[in-house]
Amino acid sequence: MLRRMTHVFIVAVLMAFVVGQDARKPEATSLLGQPLFAPAQSDEARAKNEVNLASAKADFEKNAGSADAAIWVGRRTAYLGRFRDAIAVYTDALSRHPTDARLYRHRGHRYISVRELDNAIADLSKAAALVAGRPDEIEPDGQPNARNSPTGTLKTNVYYHLGLAHYLKGEFGRAADAYRLCMEHSKNPDMQVATAHWQYMALRRLNRPDDAKKVLGPITETMDVFENKSYHKLLMMYKDDRQADSLAASMKAGGLDAATIGYGLANWHSYNGRREDAEKMLRAIVDENPTQWASFGYIAAEADLARMR
Repeated sequence: MLRRMTHVFIVAVLMAFVVGQDARKPEATSLLGQPLFAPAQSDEARAKNEVNLASAKADFEKNAGSADAAIWVGRRTAYLGRFRDAIAVYTDALSRHPTDARLYRHRGHRYISVRELDNAIADLSKAAALVAGRPDEIEPDGQPNARNSPTGTLKTNVYYHLGLAHYLKGEFGRAADAYRLCMEHSKNPDMQVATAHWQYMALRRLNRPDDAKKVLGPITETMDVFENKSYHKLLMMYKDDRQADSLAASMKAGGLDAATIGYGLANWHSYNGRREDAEKMLRAIVDENPTQWASFGYIAAEADLARMR
């Protein structure tokens, strides 16, 4: 009797779990055709993000006509993994502020997150047109870095994400052009190494090794990089591949670095003729780091694997 009751209890728990899983709505479909659900967060992180979102909503209620207030609601919503809801916030705000480049920039970013790359390119191209000829401006961080010092600007974020969207679609020439513009406005080492990394990879994919080598020229070991250290390490490895093994070992720690460094290494294998090694590393990124599906390295790994099919 006890054994039967235990069996019934276990079945009930499993059914409840399955129902709960099925009830969740995917935020996106991966470029490999898999449903993607909001990434899990620690209780502490989720509680903090919920408090920040509530604060942003309170500010918006007081300033419903403010594009800035709407942007913060969208950003705080996205930090909870609710990318579709964030897109809806930006879309609503754009109905009232149709010429605000910041709204197109942020919505374009989240279209990348949910793998709607054509929509991302449309939004980020619109943002690029709106910021052309205008003075640049610092973009405040929603999740401050170790120095509490923003490294990105409106223009660098527009061009950076536009380049990424083109890169993910395999439009490497357009990606390289966007990253060239981004580098023109990158005024600090962190933004310079992030831009140089994607620009270098786009040029290598275009089989332009000499142009790619020029991108590495200004990159030095002593650059004061504090936020984008993974990109800096990869760029130094591209200059001296003796560091490849130590970078590959660092992937074992998992997390964001595993996707970022893993993707850079996969590309390095690919354009050096080691296709099987590249594919193996791309598979490891996707299979072993599912919580990082919103990271750019992860999305790029999906895109490359989809093209390999």
